[in-house]
Amino acid sequence: MARRTVLVLGGGVGGLITANELRRRLDPADRVLLVERERRHLFQPSLLWLMVGRRRRDQIERPLRELLASGVELVEAEVNSIDPAARRIETSAGVLEGDALVVALGAEPDRDAVPGYNEAALDFFSPAGAAACAQALDAFEGGRVVVSVAALPYKCPAAPYEAALLLDDGLRRRGLRGRSEIDVYSPEPAPMPVAGPAMGAAVVGLLEAKGVRFHPGSRVERFEPDGREVVLAGGGRVGYDLLAGVPPHRAPAVVRESKLAGDVGWIPVDRATLETRHERVHAIGDVTTITLANGKPLPRAGVFAHHEGLVVARRIAATLAGRPTLDRFDGVGYCWVETDAGSAAFAAGEFFAEPDPTLDLRMPGRRWHVGKVLFERAWIGGRLERRLAHVGLKAGSRILGVNASI
Repeated sequence: MARRTVLVLGGGVGGLITANELRRRLDPADRVLLVERERRHLFQPSLLWLMVGRRRRDQIERPLRELLASGVELVEAEVNSIDPAARRIETSAGVLEGDALVVALGAEPDRDAVPGYNEAALDFFSPAGAAACAQALDAFEGGRVVVSVAALPYKCPAAPYEAALLLDDGLRRRGLRGRSEIDVYSPEPAPMPVAGPAMGAAVVGLLEAKGVRFHPGSRVERFEPDGREVVLAGGGRVGYDLLAGVPPHRAPAVVRESKLAGDVGWIPVDRATLETRHERVHAIGDVTTITLANGKPLPRAGVFAHHEGLVVARRIAATLAGRPTLDRFDGVGYCWVETDAGSAAFAAGEFFAEPDPTLDLRMPGRRWHVGKVLFERAWIGGRLERRLAHVGLKAGSRILGVNASI
């Protein structure tokens, strides 16, 4: 049997899971190459804890090599171009070709999309920005805190609302909440609108219970760092003393410039198989676009990249072995919504349900927070290959009655 090669582009959640699952399922003689420019893997959900000083950066990162299964070859390089028809990529380390290709390059922040954002916002979507926010919070003596979604789309739908709730908790612990205000401004009509009005109302309820004001439909025209103001479309101005920002996201340039990208720059895929329009080329995670029955896109979140990676790896292994496969991505997802240092809410449901996703939000409790901490430790500790990563989804599915088998 000829030796086959599978190329996986990107070492985030989806790429890591895909490469490890491929290595377990392919013939030992086959090659699995993971191409990633960053040497360290960042557990992005913990950036919110870094933002409020509850984590250090070294606690939420680990060398990528230590998270890879034995036999996965790591190519530390930048992807410069992708030829999906030939399954050929050009990298800073040379040209690579494969019998199958998985694109898991994620989404990148577009911090220049809204004027003044870079200068004004404490951007907790990056380690440096989250750490800077923690320092600013530590020096804060009271005033107006604004969490602003600069523009759409952005990944991790719950992030702005978790940020506001954790900032509230931090100020309460320092005795500053009584002389502070917290406002969330978003161009969205409701929190997490893809999940429907009931979910949006539940999240607004979490905010209101802590005295956090939510301002929907607030599209930002520009940020004015010198005057410490957010200028809204239509001329409204919002002053702030501390500004936590959520940047819009887009597909990486190498994807936008390739023949993989659709009209809006993301990669369209079959929602069940994650296949692109090119043979034996799949795409997973934040770099893709999947339209739901209600016309809205599937949210960009790590839980979907994780599940998609497993499905794609199993399908590729079966295809290369000449076997049929029944593995399909079912659109089941979940997320935690951290509400303070010791509790979290938990949402889970089916995003492929029609006519709208069916999700339920369990109110804040310590067990949900503990579940996220265990998930974080399992991921950073490299134990996800022994299925500890599914603890949150399995627990949520049992409680909420969701079919979440993986």
